[in-house]
Amino acid sequence: MSLFGNRYPAIELTGARVLITGAGRGIGQCTAELFASKGARVAIADVDTAAAQTAADTLDARAFELDVRDRTQWDKVVADFGPVDILVNNAGVMPAGAFLDEPDAVGHTTMDVNVWGLIHGMRAVVPGMIERGHGHVVNVASLAGKIPIPGLAVYNASKFAAVGLSAATRLEFAPHGVSVSCVMPSAVRTRLSSGLALGGGMPTVDPEDVAEAVLGTVRTRRAEVAVPNYLAPIDVALAAAPEPAVRLVRRLCNGDRALHPADEQVRARYEEQVRAIAAEEDRPEV
Repeated sequence: MSLFGNRYPAIELTGARVLITGAGRGIGQCTAELFASKGARVAIADVDTAAAQTAADTLDARAFELDVRDRTQWDKVVADFGPVDILVNNAGVMPAGAFLDEPDAVGHTTMDVNVWGLIHGMRAVVPGMIERGHGHVVNVASLAGKIPIPGLAVYNASKFAAVGLSAATRLEFAPHGVSVSCVMPSAVRTRLSSGLALGGGMPTVDPEDVAEAVLGTVRTRRAEVAVPNYLAPIDVALAAAPEPAVRLVRRLCNGDRALHPADEQVRARYEEQVRAIAAEEDRPEV
């Protein structure tokens, strides 16, 4: 429902233009496959051009190089692809480790990709949606945007920001027929969680589960969707529970797992990739 109680204009998936970031692999690639199977015209955008092209070739989709931190690249992609009906802001990074040990450059990269990537994307795409009177934005955040996790402090900050950004822009865009949904997965079996211990009391999902949730928002236009869905009220439950009880639950669920990777070598390879992104000197300042 929109801000004034009117239904958002329906979006027919067949022929719809769908722009998905971070779509060269993982959640983004699965989401691209799902939309393509429904007859949508899909743009696979990724900073890794080879991965984007490989994914696009299997779907008869279009591949675009896109560093979501760069607004000028956003504008070029939108100009080339054409009017966007559905934007899926999926690209993200997830460095893990002790807050005081994290280099500033890595923290900046986390905020630039996970927050400014969404901001740039919506500012590049939504004006056209408003002009046409319809459109849908899906910001893929995380349940870490509701639940603080030791070892993911700056990532937590970026996802809390993503949740708040989604909620506020949803209110602004609703009168114009444009909806914003925030999809919040638990731990996902992707490269971002590589080397970290999964399971053990923490619900773990596959990229396909998140893709299904993203697609579902086109029909429901729900403000927030947790994956798995039964975790939707968890932030309210944690806020209402006494702190000793919350600490007990964290211990039982190995709540410090982000500080102690199960496979340090595998995790180190991912962390090195994030540091390499942070070290790139030719990327724009935000």
